Amino acid sequence: MKKVIFYSKENCSLCDKGLAILKDIQKEIPFEYDIVDIYQDDELLELYQIMIPVVKIDDEIASYGILEKDNIRKRLL
Repeated sequence: MKKVIFYSKENCSLCDKGLAILKDIQKEIPFEYDIVDIYQDDELLELYQIMIPVVKIDDEIASYGILEKDNIRKRLL
């Protein structure tokens, strides 16, 4: 099973939409994901502050910002 990490922050409408996209894809393709708040880690905050939400699959960025559902789906197959 692929390792999926969803980087986000609180009070982020793009993050809410991105999480909904992940949940929608999960209905078709079984996978688990971890949600990581970038404000809990200074290094992550520096890396992803202007990019969030960020979806990493197997340690590679699959999509960020306005998430592309098709790109994420293809990376999970």
